[in-house]
Amino acid sequence: MDFTFTEEQDAVAQAAASVFDGMVTPARVAEIEHTNDRVDNELWAALARSNLLGLAISEESGGSGLGLTEVCLVLEQQGRNVAPVPLWATVVLGALPLDKWGSAEQKKSLLPGVVAGEIRLSAALTECAASDTGLPAVSARRDGAGWILSGTSRAVPQAHLAARVLVPARSDDGIIVALVDPTAPAVTAERALTTDRQVHPHLTFDALRVDDADILASPADGAAVVAWMLERARVGLCALQLGVTEEAIRRAAAYLNERHQFGRPLSSFQGTMLRAADAYIDSEAIRVTLWLAAWQLDTGRPAADAVATAKWWASEAGQRVVHATQHLHGGMGADIEYPIHRYFLWGKQIELMLEGPSAQLARMGAVLAARYRRPAPATAAATGPAAR
Repeated sequence: MDFTFTEEQDAVAQAAASVFDGMVTPARVAEIEHTNDRVDNELWAALARSNLLGLAISEESGGSGLGLTEVCLVLEQQGRNVAPVPLWATVVLGALPLDKWGSAEQKKSLLPGVVAGEIRLSAALTECAASDTGLPAVSARRDGAGWILSGTSRAVPQAHLAARVLVPARSDDGIIVALVDPTAPAVTAERALTTDRQVHPHLTFDALRVDDADILASPADGAAVVAWMLERARVGLCALQLGVTEEAIRRAAAYLNERHQFGRPLSSFQGTMLRAADAYIDSEAIRVTLWLAAWQLDTGRPAADAVATAKWWASEAGQRVVHATQHLHGGMGADIEYPIHRYFLWGKQIELMLEGPSAQLARMGAVLAARYRRPAPATAAATGPAAR
C-alpha cells in the first residue's frame, strides 16, 4: 500500500514540526511539569495561530475541513517532543465528535473557540474502553426536559482545563452522550496525576442535571457515537506513540554514537546494534498500522480490526521501544530528570490508555473468530441396512 502523503499533508506535518521544534525543549517541558496545570499555554496559543487546532473541524465552524490523518500528523510531532498540551483531549476526544454529531447550536458555541485556542474540551471514555459490555460508569435517568447524571468518570484527560467534557452515561433506554461543564456545582473534580506527569482528574457527578440542549447523542444512537469516538481516540494515541518511539530511537542512536567503550563507539557493538534495530522495526510497524487505520477511518471504511491492530502495535511494540531506548542509555537512562526517561513515561502511559495490548489482542481474536467461524455441520443422513 502506498502511504505517500499529499502535498497538503506534508505541509501540515512541516508546520507542526516547525511549531513544536521551535518552542519545545527538555528544559521547557520540565518547567511546565512543575506548574499546577501542567500545560504549555504559550505553545497552545502558537498551535492556534498556525491553524493546527482546527484541521479536522468543518469549514462552517471555522476549521479547515480536513481529516483524522492530518490531526495524527500533528499528534506525531507532539509525541516527538513529548509536549504538554491537551491536543489529543481537545481535538480528538472533544472536537471531532462534536463536529460530527453535535447540533448546530452546540457547534456554534464551542468549535470556533477550539479553532482559536480559547476553548478546550475532553471526553470521559476510560470506563467505556475498559468495560466488557462497553457501558459507561455514569448512570443517567430521564427528568422532564433533561437528564440526571450520577457516578464517577475516572482519569478524564485535562478535564481541569476543559470548558465541556463529553460524558457517556447509561440509561434504561441506552447510552447517551452529554456535554458537561466540569465546573458545575454538582460536579466534583479530584486531581489525579498520570504516569507521564499530566493531570487527568476523576469527575464525580452528584445528581447533575443536563438539559436536552446539551445532549450530543440520544439513547437511539449513543452506543454508535461512543464506538466512533473510541476508534478515533485509539488511533490518536497511536500517532502520539509513533512520535514518542521515533524520537526515543533517534536519541538513543545519537547517544550510542557519542559514547565510547574500549576505544569504540557503543553503536559498533553487536548487542547494541541488534537492540536498536529491533526497536526500529517495532516503530515501523506502529507507523504502518497507524496510517492504515487512519486512512480507513477517513475514507469511511470499516476499521475495527485495523484500529485494534494499530493500538496493539502502539501498546506492545511501543513499550518495547521505550524500554530498549532507556536501557541503551545505560546509567543515564535511570536518571528520572534525563530527557530519555520522559519518553519512557509517555510510552508506558500510552500503552495502557483505552486498553492495553492484551485487550486489543482479544478484540482482534474476536473479530477474526466472527469472520471465519464455520456453521455447525448438518446432521448426517442415516446410513446402513436399516436406512435401506
